[in-house]
Amino acid sequence: MLNNSFKMYKLTQINNLLRKTIAHNAKRKVYNLSNSYSCICGQIYLKKEGPNHRYEVSRIYSTQSDQHRQKVVIETQTPKIVYDKLGGKVLPDPDEIAEKAGFWKAKIDPYVKLARWDRPIGVYLLYWPCAWSIAIASVAGTVPLQSSLQTAGLFLVGAGLMRGAGCTINDLWDRDVDAKVERTKTRPLVTGAVTETQAVVFLAAQLSLALAVLLQLNCYSILLGASSMLLVVTYPLAKRFTNYPQIFLGATFNWGALLGYSAIQGSIDLAVCAPLYIGALAWTVVYDTIYAHQDKEDDMKVGIKSTALTFGAHTRPALAACLGVSAACLAGAGHAAALGLPYQLAVLAYTAHAAQQIYTLDTENPEDCASKFKSNSQVGAIILMGILAGGYKQYLDNRADNINHEDTTKGCLFS
Repeated sequence: MLNNSFKMYKLTQINNLLRKTIAHNAKRKVYNLSNSYSCICGQIYLKKEGPNHRYEVSRIYSTQSDQHRQKVVIETQTPKIVYDKLGGKVLPDPDEIAEKAGFWKAKIDPYVKLARWDRPIGVYLLYWPCAWSIAIASVAGTVPLQSSLQTAGLFLVGAGLMRGAGCTINDLWDRDVDAKVERTKTRPLVTGAVTETQAVVFLAAQLSLALAVLLQLNCYSILLGASSMLLVVTYPLAKRFTNYPQIFLGATFNWGALLGYSAIQGSIDLAVCAPLYIGALAWTVVYDTIYAHQDKEDDMKVGIKSTALTFGAHTRPALAACLGVSAACLAGAGHAAALGLPYQLAVLAYTAHAAQQIYTLDTENPEDCASKFKSNSQVGAIILMGILAGGYKQYLDNRADNINHEDTTKGCLFS
């Protein structure tokens, strides 16, 4: 495109411009405008006759040349400016990023999905009864606060490991059934992302780490925790021979309601632990029945049993009965532990929360069932806050009286 600025100049203006531009020429010669021409880049060139009748071409001026040079400088300096802002760091290689992502997806992600660590709701539901019993046992004030917190941390790690181990066992037992269920047909053992041998090795690793956590506890708790392994291994089979597999799940999932108390006190108090365990078990039946309604059509096709199928059209009254048992038992556990009004209010809040779930439940809507199932994690927090609020003053008084009491949380093997 021709220089627009050149077109806008009048002849007299151009002559004045040329005179100023070549003022350094001693001859002060004004060149004929007919010998000048404009380049598409915006520069004006002058063609003149030199020695030996040869023509020479020289640039005299351009209204756009300086702007053009500035633009070139800015454009060429931009990468350096960006580099300076990065502080001399080199951007990662896209191929390297893709390679790492591919490694994660191919080698690590299948095991994360096998253990369901990508969906931590199961870890929360397994951990809450442990946290309840640890908090109730700590109210007696016989152990330092630091010991209670350390025990709670150990149980959180153990909950993650045991939940992963339980899911791995479940998928090993059900790999043929999972292939026929829409929601489970993409699981790693079904797709072949993880082989059976690899799953067994992974299971052994999880159980070994969980055993290492268990061995940090007192001897009574080690025996009590080891006794739960029969339930851990067999509960995935319950849905093959009983119409109430959620009861087996509840018995396994809430063993921490007993184990957490013994980890603090060195033994269990049945007046507190028994109703706490039964109340948590009934709560599990409520939320896992809701969960099972997602798969009831596929379960009927492959012959899998569940309380969702057993209760059928009577799901709401059945869940209401389970909720009544759960609330009554949790309230009884709090009464036995002398937790007071704040705890009972927390149980009342839990009852209202679960009642609202049951009343509004749409058993034919899998998304509604999944949403209500996940919201049960809030229940654990509600009960725990009630225990802490109800037992705080009592803990302070008891701690002052038991300042020199032996710490029963010490492991019998490594203390």
